[in-house]
Order: sequence, then C-alpha cells, then structure tokens
Amino acid sequence: MRYDEDYLNDQFNRLLEKIDKHFAGFANVIEFKDDPIIDNFRFLELMKISSKTAQYWRDRGIIGYSMIGNKIYYRVSDIKELLETYHFKPERKEESNEL
Repeated sequence: MRYDEDYLNDQFNRLLEKIDKHFAGFANVIEFKDDPIIDNFRFLELMKISSKTAQYWRDRGIIGYSMIGNKIYYRVSDIKELLETYHFKPERKEESNEL
C-alpha cells in the first residue's frame, strides 16, 4: 500500500500534537514555592507573541526570566507584574445624551 506525502505529513503532525498534549500537563508547569513557572514555549503561547518579541522583552528588562542551559523559564508572578505594569485603567467619560 502506498501513502501520499500529504497523508503521512498529516499523521506525523497529529502524532506530534498528541506528544505535546501528553507532556504539557507535567513538563511545562513546575511549582516553585507557591509561584509556578512556565517554559518559553508556553509563555509565547500564553502571550501570543513571537520568540523575537520575547527576546526583545528579556533584553530590555521588561520581563524577568531564568535561563538554565539554553532553556528559558518565567515565573507567573513576573508575568502578572508585566501585565500590571502595562495595564491601562479605563477612563470614565461623562455620560451625555449624544450618541
């Protein structure tokens, strides 16, 4: 039986997704003194940013991080601090009868 390349690529990608889901539950979130940490991959997913943006934020000191070998980790408290620092509270505008 001969398989076409698209079918094999699809099956391979499905397998990779299953592996990612299997390991995501315990490999990427580690408890650290009541302050969970996440790896760079999960940080990029969470913030919906590119790796270049994350690198820029680290280089500029916008986000705290830890680096062990070539692996990068972020504390959830650092992510919360980032969001609080750059949070803009809504401004209440006086209500008017005009639309």
